[in-house]
Amino acid sequence: MMHAQLEVILVAVATSIACAVAGVFLVLRRMALMSDAISHAILLGIVIGFLIGGDLSSPLLIIGAALIGVVTAGLTETIKRTGLVKEDAAIGLVFPLLFSIGVILISRLSGDVHLDTDSVLLGEIAFAPFRRLQIAGLDFGPKSLAVMIAILLMNAAFIITFFKELKLSTFDPSLAAALGFAPWLIQYLLMGIVSLTAVGAFDAVGSILVVALMIAPPAGAYLLTDRLSAMIWIAAAVGALSAIGGYWIADLLDVSIAGSMAAACGAIFLLIYLFAPQSGLFSARRRRTRQRLEYAVGMLLIHLRNHENQPEADYERSPAHLENHFRWEPVFARKVVKRAADLGLIEDQTEKLSLTPNGRHAAGELITR
Repeated sequence: MMHAQLEVILVAVATSIACAVAGVFLVLRRMALMSDAISHAILLGIVIGFLIGGDLSSPLLIIGAALIGVVTAGLTETIKRTGLVKEDAAIGLVFPLLFSIGVILISRLSGDVHLDTDSVLLGEIAFAPFRRLQIAGLDFGPKSLAVMIAILLMNAAFIITFFKELKLSTFDPSLAAALGFAPWLIQYLLMGIVSLTAVGAFDAVGSILVVALMIAPPAGAYLLTDRLSAMIWIAAAVGALSAIGGYWIADLLDVSIAGSMAAACGAIFLLIYLFAPQSGLFSARRRRTRQRLEYAVGMLLIHLRNHENQPEADYERSPAHLENHFRWEPVFARKVVKRAADLGLIEDQTEKLSLTPNGRHAAGELITR
């Protein structure tokens, strides 16, 4: 592996983890679209910071972007509280307005600046090794890596410091307010963190990957665990895996690195969505099939118990009758009989099903419920 390749991967991993840990709370608060809104709306803050400072490396760009991110969240919350529109509609109203103002300012006040759409949307993380952080003649590596590590440490410090407040205000904001935790303040602090993370990642990877890294890894982690701390760690791991896997896919296919990383995020989420042990699509389908079979076994036990002392009703206890009586498919009826027999609840006596002592006890419990 070349040194430049390692640096690109490190920038991608730092960016993905920083975005993923911040995105956990957006997903839990059902504010996933807010990441898209902020990643676009911060353009206005970047433009204002540039017009004031006159330098693309000025810290005013980050400060302006963070403030606009908070303004985006505040305006969205204000519109939502009116009760006239829902949150998704409020987001759809706010961020196009702020984004378009930024574009207008660029076209009117910075007409000689070339805005590369591909770089803004997709980013070009391959250029990260060429932008070096040099202090007193010493090379400290890519500037993007230093920025994203600083943002990652900031996010980690924020989550560790306010973990209790974040957890309480996320799952029960009413209780948080009653206990004096000021959930609105936590909300705005979180939006500030998300804004800083977005503007830091915006320069390296573009807005599309920012959204992908903030949403896909936390959404996948949400399907794998019910514990907040575990969800944060899993989201970080999924984000890092997406970054590394996406880079090597891009290297193999000679395509956009950021685009490949976003695609890797989607692919990993799809795998989790399909195969998660508890919440995956296939697991849920197997669970529903098992529940249907168990319910059918219970129906069979009750049916046999009701006709157990009726010698003239032998036909009611024949396997062939089950298909008509319960309107079961023949294959499903055989599965039900086999399942009940395997559990030791029934026995087949010359085409006549009979309850075992255990089956009779189980049927009695079902009837008396």
